[in-house]
Amino acid sequence: MQKLQLLGPVMATPNGTLVHPGYFLLVGIPGLGPNIHFWLAFPLCFMYALATLGNLAIVLIIHVERHLHEPMYFFLAMLSTIDLVLSSVTMPRMASLFLMGIQEIEFNACLAQMFLIHALSAMESAVLLAMAFDRFVAICHPLHHASVLTRPVVVKIGLAALSRGFIFFFPLPFILKRLSYCRTHTVTHSFCLHQDIMKLSCTDTTVNVVYGLFIILSVMGVDSLFIGFSYILILQAVLELSSRGAALKAFNTCVSHLCAVLVFYVPLIGLSVVHRLGGPTSLLHVVMANVYLLLPPVVNPIVYGAKTKEISSRVIHMFSGGDR
Repeated sequence: MQKLQLLGPVMATPNGTLVHPGYFLLVGIPGLGPNIHFWLAFPLCFMYALATLGNLAIVLIIHVERHLHEPMYFFLAMLSTIDLVLSSVTMPRMASLFLMGIQEIEFNACLAQMFLIHALSAMESAVLLAMAFDRFVAICHPLHHASVLTRPVVVKIGLAALSRGFIFFFPLPFILKRLSYCRTHTVTHSFCLHQDIMKLSCTDTTVNVVYGLFIILSVMGVDSLFIGFSYILILQAVLELSSRGAALKAFNTCVSHLCAVLVFYVPLIGLSVVHRLGGPTSLLHVVMANVYLLLPPVVNPIVYGAKTKEISSRVIHMFSGGDR
């Protein structure tokens, strides 16, 4: 097999030269040999199949069942669509790395994967915030729910989530292209992330550090604060209900969303803290990054399928083949 060219074209600039690699090398999980990576590929493929089938089933069920055409389920369909795309961006590339040892990823392909991972994560964060708002209105202001969250409003929220994720993270590939990469070209993960590519540069990364911190705080940080505030108001409203049964029933409608929020934000916060502490990338970095990207697309359809009666009954009907 012909060896790929490590360094790409050297482009002249007014301040000097920019050296871009022809490709980066993905490591997988540091410290594990090829044999262990090979066997890890099988549970990874199973997770990808589970994520694909589960999220696709949720989207199709919500599309087909007209009585599920409500704001909560529209937001769930958006969440499942994002998870479906996110798992397709990361898992197949990881599987080829683990199964066949294909480490090389072309420079521009790496930047494209990086953009999609970060943009889709921002979109998922926005949808989780929209779902929290839906639960807040449904529990705290039930009489106004239908008039506040109309279908046009839901569509606008979805478009806003899509636009914000694209706009905020679109500059990332370009501010990475303004850097020179004359050190090692080994990315210490199974996929491309902004922080890891930035660390490979031998030029000043101040712009990348500042902009990266700005978007993580202004996007995920703001979303998490509003989600937390929504649940404080929800908890307050639930505790004021006179009936214990009514309180449990109301809060039970939030359990699936709370699980999705925890699965998404806990690894994200931990990963951000570990990266901000600096130092060489460790096994903890890699494990947390894998949990952050791989777990939500697998767990979300399982949780929502188990906790949402309309979806679970429809899934059982699909597999049993019975008549409606």
